Amino acid sequence: MSDEPRSSRRLPSTTDASTEARDARRARLVEEGLALDAITGVAPPLESTRLAGSIEGFIGYAQIPIGVAGPVRIKGRYADGEFIIPIATTEGTLVASFQHAFNVMNRCGGALAACNRQLVGRAPCFVFTDLPTAAAIADWLPTQFEKMQAAAASTSRYCRLQSAKISLVGNTVYVMLEYATGDAAGQNMVTLATQAVCEALLPQMPHAPVHWLVESALSGDKRSSAQAFLGARGRNASAEIVLPSRIIGRYWRADAAAMANCWNQATVGAAQTGAVGMQGNVANALAALFIACGQDVACVSEATTSITRFEVTATGDLYASVTLPNLIVGTVGGGTFLPTARECLAMLGCIGEGTAAKFAEICAVLALAGELSIVGAMASGAFAQAHASGGRKGRGTGDT
Repeated sequence: MSDEPRSSRRLPSTTDASTEARDARRARLVEEGLALDAITGVAPPLESTRLAGSIEGFIGYAQIPIGVAGPVRIKGRYADGEFIIPIATTEGTLVASFQHAFNVMNRCGGALAACNRQLVGRAPCFVFTDLPTAAAIADWLPTQFEKMQAAAASTSRYCRLQSAKISLVGNTVYVMLEYATGDAAGQNMVTLATQAVCEALLPQMPHAPVHWLVESALSGDKRSSAQAFLGARGRNASAEIVLPSRIIGRYWRADAAAMANCWNQATVGAAQTGAVGMQGNVANALAALFIACGQDVACVSEATTSITRFEVTATGDLYASVTLPNLIVGTVGGGTFLPTARECLAMLGCIGEGTAAKFAEICAVLALAGELSIVGAMASGAFAQAHASGGRKGRGTGDT
């Protein structure tokens, strides 16, 4: 999709499950110049040989329904315009809750967004016979940074080593290597680069290690950890909006103070669990968008290391923001070549190089919409009722 201003004509209601509504949504997207052959099942299946390197033992596909919500107005550094968002989920009420929040956000002029950083880490470690030897290597490694950069660059046109942070734990030296990976998510890219870096260092080391690992788990890969707040891990994206209290009352039958108080109570509850980061249901937004757009869904585990804020402003309105410091996302490589993923990425105008930061900002806005929706529902007392009315399976079929 282009970032040029588009018509704000509403899609059929998200809760309209009729064939007519489905066809109207499809027609609207086709009018925008989008292809939906893969999503709608019209396209022929992908030749199985093209999946080599993506899956082993291939037999077919898990089918997860894709819905759309939007348009939502985004004013970002990279994403600027109105976007219809593809959402892959089997959780009833999820798409409707995003749409409800989008309506509120549009009423307030849209959400602001910014992606301001992208680094992906790998953390090898080297074990030596004793502490003095390890300490000597820890002192030596910073002198080898240019050699490390050259070794990393030899593995990819896009992967570039940006920094090397060294820590010493007894007889073991840990090295946190942080890379820029262009528009790729970069997980495999940085693994290959780190292997090359280690192989370049080993013959030059003043003392040979007893053994070494290409990844020591220090990088935080696919785990919730504080690493994202201490440095860079993937793309760092934020979204924010100010909601006038009168609009909160219209859409959620609550006010700014009620929503802020609800969130304060929730953060105290989350703190008691030892949660890393403070957020409501960011995983819902990111998992649904990751599945639709061919991302590594397991990276949701670390992407939920995030911070949500709800605060009453001096004028009595509500300031809300989400910061995602740990977004491992890409618009090239990985599963982005799959037909349905390409159609969903095209819906967002995020095909190919130069669009990963834009995609990260869209992730942040969708996450913000989810946070607004859940906190609004909780503050108004409508949370359980919404799930009871919209999330029941088999309505009209006799199933429960």
